[in-house]
Amino acid sequence: MSIHIVTEKSLVAPDVLLPGDPLRAEHIAKTFLTDLVHYNTIRGMNGYTGLWNGHRVSVQGTGMGMPSFSIYAHELIDAYGAKRLIRVGTCGTMSEELNLRDILIAQASDCDSGMNLSRFGLYQFAPTATYVLLEKAVRTAKELNLKAVVGTVFTSDQFYDEKAEEKNALAMKAGALAVEMESAELYTLARLRRIQALTLLTVSDSILTGEHVPPKDRQNTFDAMIELALHTLFF
Repeated sequence: MSIHIVTEKSLVAPDVLLPGDPLRAEHIAKTFLTDLVHYNTIRGMNGYTGLWNGHRVSVQGTGMGMPSFSIYAHELIDAYGAKRLIRVGTCGTMSEELNLRDILIAQASDCDSGMNLSRFGLYQFAPTATYVLLEKAVRTAKELNLKAVVGTVFTSDQFYDEKAEEKNALAMKAGALAVEMESAELYTLARLRRIQALTLLTVSDSILTGEHVPPKDRQNTFDAMIELALHTLFF
């Protein structure tokens, strides 16, 4: 039973883009897709299905953080048969390799969440991208002449974290390039449900310099990342 996404199963495509912000979902759908169906509005979490260059694709908002993301990803997979999920979100860079508006292709995710500890206990599960999507995204970024860096992200449970400085220092020491809030759950669910998953992130903030992209621009821009996601799925 699906209670956060409520629609007919046939209205959701097997390939889904997952922005956290439901207004970014609206922007993506209305900018890139034709023949739109607005299939979900429950809790204001927009879901759309349409066509991109003749290919059927859905865009579903997920909210912020692993618990919220998990609800929508679970329902897409279990109730609506989603097979390939690409998170399209933002991140804060903690590496000199990444500047504002650069794209990060996340190959793996470290995290401080208790969700996988609850699932696996002492077993140390490593959440990683699906290689076929990762490899294709890297190749496609080169073909589209996009600056994209491949690396590990740190998925944090808390946006306002009193221990952020300590945790970020550990993440940087371990080689994480940026911090975000959802990818560890996406990669875990993909492995458990035997589907394909990838995270693409546009740098919106710098942990190192304090620079940031204005919030309204985060909602309505970063279209290069969406182009990369769509080409990765369909070309």
